[in-house]
Order: sequence, then structure tokens, then C-alpha cells
Amino acid sequence: MNTGSNGPGEVAVAADDTTTDGAAAEKHERGLGSRAPEFIKARRALHLSWQVGVFIIGLAVVVAGIIMLPLPGPGWVVIFGGMAIWATEFVWAQLVLRWTKRKVTEAAQRALDPRVRRRNIALTVIGLVIVSVLVGIYLWKFGVVMPWKIKDQ
Repeated sequence: MNTGSNGPGEVAVAADDTTTDGAAAEKHERGLGSRAPEFIKARRALHLSWQVGVFIIGLAVVVAGIIMLPLPGPGWVVIFGGMAIWATEFVWAQLVLRWTKRKVTEAAQRALDPRVRRRNIALTVIGLVIVSVLVGIYLWKFGVVMPWKIKDQ
């Protein structure tokens, strides 16, 4: 479980060329690595125990999110919450979260493109027309049976 630093208290910094202005660059220049308190990072055994605890808690949250995917609940939100817990301690999770945030932002910008919106609206209307026709054919062929009249058939 490597934090991405060579010694206690050191923080690795990844180059991030996605920003151009200084204020936004400072926000993204935040160091990679452990966010544990200094007194924990100063003691190797305590830091390793801290990392194991963060990993287990993050794993429990991610597993709960995976379980929520087919069941009712905010599965993806919980999975990303578990990744955020891992990102407090592990460089790989921080990099995965940065990549995910970048992709979500790109997808949101593409979805707001007027041509894409028109296409999505057209596809939705076509889908609704097809479903309406299929429901109409079903009702014409089989009719509507109210639940309280089922035993009469």
C-alpha cells in the first residue's frame, strides 16, 4: 500500500496541464498521497495501520455500493464515496477520481451541446411513439382487464 511518497511527511505531486489560470491550477496542484495527520505519518507502524483501516472502510463502502446497483439505493454514488475515502490515502484512487471527474465534466458539456440535445429529444420522441403504438396494439388485441374482474374470466 504505497502512498506515493518516499518518506514520512512527503507528498508526491502529479503534473496536471488541464488548467490555464493560476487559481484553478493551485486547486489542481494539491499534492497526491496520504492526507493522514503528521503524527500518524511520522510513525511507520501507525501509518500502515491507518492505511489498512482506510482501505477496509473504503472497501466496505464500495462493496455496499456494488450491492446497491441491482437493489434499491444510490449504488454509483456510494461507490464513488468509497473511492473518495480511498483517495484520502492512496494515490491510485486519487488519480482514478481525477480521471472520473474529468470524464463526467466532458460528458456533461457534450450533453449540453444543442445538436446532441436535439438528437436526444428526437430519439426520445421516436421511442415514445413506438412504445405507444405497441401498447395500443396490445390493448386493441387483448383489452383491459381490471384487477377486480380477473376471477370472472
